[in-house]
Amino acid sequence: MKMNKILIALATFSTLSFTPVIYAADSVATVNGKPIKQSWVDFITKDAVARGQKNSDGMRSAIINELVGSELAYQEAQKQGLDKGADFIANQELTSRKMLVNLFLADFMKKNPVSDADKKAAYEEYKKELGDKEYNARHILVKTEAEAKDILAQINKGGDFAKIAKEKSIDPGSKEKGGDLGWFSPAGMVKPFSDAVVGLKKNTLADAPVQTQFGWHVIKLIDTRATQVPTYDKVKDGLERTLQQRKLEKMMIGLKEKAKIDVPGITDKK
Repeated sequence: MKMNKILIALATFSTLSFTPVIYAADSVATVNGKPIKQSWVDFITKDAVARGQKNSDGMRSAIINELVGSELAYQEAQKQGLDKGADFIANQELTSRKMLVNLFLADFMKKNPVSDADKKAAYEEYKKELGDKEYNARHILVKTEAEAKDILAQINKGGDFAKIAKEKSIDPGSKEKGGDLGWFSPAGMVKPFSDAVVGLKKNTLADAPVQTQFGWHVIKLIDTRATQVPTYDKVKDGLERTLQQRKLEKMMIGLKEKAKIDVPGITDKK
């Protein structure tokens, strides 16, 4: 096993070891009379194994050696009073809080798992949102309606859509592709844009520029096709993460609604 992977585990452990050492009977070594706990070794070993490392005597020796080294530095830092600094204390408090919060959230998800039925229902909803048709369109995005109308007039007179898009569009995602947006479902676009696209015939321009929160769009529909819906197996992990996030958000909203929160100068708890 590579030593740097042990060090990574120890770096993680170091954020948990701010509190003073308590003497314990399960020590595997002592440094100036202070114990290196078996529970520390077990914790780091468990973390390393979870990361794909193989448990072995060599791993145990490496962990103990590194803990001895870190204990020497820890004791010296205490002698110098570094553990009394305001930044250290704040970091210690925040790290402890973050650990407990993460444990709480992990425990909540363990007790409230996303079921297969939940994921399959979400998949059916996902398919409905995609609709039965996809669209391939180009657009040129500019800041003002006047500029968009001028560009539309140029194209209607024979101007090259892709060339003008490269020169004038302010959309960095499609500009260099001549305004090509690729294939998309209407649900994936803001409503004014998708409404305009859905109302077009293939290889036609929208009669007028379309305004969204991003600016003014000159739109051309290239083609349509039946929606290419990804299989359940391809999206189930993403759906599970989304549903987990929704559960967490709902739980946190519930906690907030029951809490008394007072922030001077801010009256809205939301």
